[in-house]
Amino acid sequence: METRHAGRAIFALAVGGFAIGTTEFVTMGLLPQVAAGTAVDIPTAGHYVSAYAAGVVVGAPVIAVLAAKAPRKAVLVWLMVAFALANAASGFVDTYWPLMTARFVSGMPHGAFFGLGSLVAASLVPAHRRTWAVAMILIGLAVANVVGVPLTTLLGQRIGWQVPFWIVGGIGAVCVAAVLAWVPHEAVTGEESFRDELRALTRLQVWLALAIGTVGFGGMFSTYAYITPTMTELAGIPLSWIPVVLAIYGLGMVTGMVTAGRVAHLGIMRGIIASLAAIAVMLAVFGYAAHSPVLAVIFVYILGVLPSILVPLLQTRLMDVAHEGQGLAAALNHSTLNTANALGAWLGSLVLAAGWGYEWPSRVGAMLAVLGLGVAVLSAAIGRRSLAVAAATARAAP
Repeated sequence: METRHAGRAIFALAVGGFAIGTTEFVTMGLLPQVAAGTAVDIPTAGHYVSAYAAGVVVGAPVIAVLAAKAPRKAVLVWLMVAFALANAASGFVDTYWPLMTARFVSGMPHGAFFGLGSLVAASLVPAHRRTWAVAMILIGLAVANVVGVPLTTLLGQRIGWQVPFWIVGGIGAVCVAAVLAWVPHEAVTGEESFRDELRALTRLQVWLALAIGTVGFGGMFSTYAYITPTMTELAGIPLSWIPVVLAIYGLGMVTGMVTAGRVAHLGIMRGIIASLAAIAVMLAVFGYAAHSPVLAVIFVYILGVLPSILVPLLQTRLMDVAHEGQGLAAALNHSTLNTANALGAWLGSLVLAAGWGYEWPSRVGAMLAVLGLGVAVLSAAIGRRSLAVAAATARAAP
């Protein structure tokens, strides 16, 4: 495909990433307002974050398997239609369980959209640019945190917390139009099957990659889910400046996504291990740094950079080890990341409910990152051993 046409298709998918990133993170930025608007406390409002994440966890594998034989473009369109409608509906409820339900349904298309979108984007570019193509879709998440989340947070503070969800619904509609116009149709070959997709789950390295995402990313979400009260309570940053803090986090995400392609050239597993080690160190120090306004902002930026390098690397790793089950594996990457989201937000709520203070969610996160690092090291060791056995077998063959 011509570079210009590939760029348009990737941009169309990135618009969906922008919408998804805005709705996923704006709830965290407006947590006090959403809590007040639905008559619950802040730790309970953290459940809205978990509900969205749970929707991703459930929706990603189910949709990926059921849509295995369907044209990818059509599936992408219908996923974004459902996403737009569910987010618009989130703005019309104001009590706990209806909003929990709306956030769960809003999350269901998330993983499948990114999973299928990553496969489509990777198919449009040369093999050595796959991580770059995946990162360019995910950069929609990053730009959302520079523009979408701060802007909708500001509007949510000034007008009402429901407004961001209506805006996201509108962006979703724009994505539908862009996908219809620019993403090329891929004919169904007839070789796709539910069984092939499910076969990915029989591979140990697929499960290890998913485990890396689940525990390794839980640390970032345990910190970011409570970023607003952490900045106001510990750093003493005024609430009116929170949109700026969120934008700085988004700039960190953009930096990380742009950097991911270069890191991939050094080796996918090396990049994953180095990223997790850096995340663990950063989170271990975050609670101390957050008492200084300047250091708090710097660490928020770093909190955006490091995990954003890791996401495209994990996506590429799953595509490499899943073989014929790439659709399911690619979707499951976002399912596991949102399992991490739910896990991190839940563990953060536990330490806050116990009265340990806003320094502690990041310390819990550091422990999760260390666990993820251990899984990554194990995966790399098993991979090296498998290659050595294969090489020995080849030499021994007549």
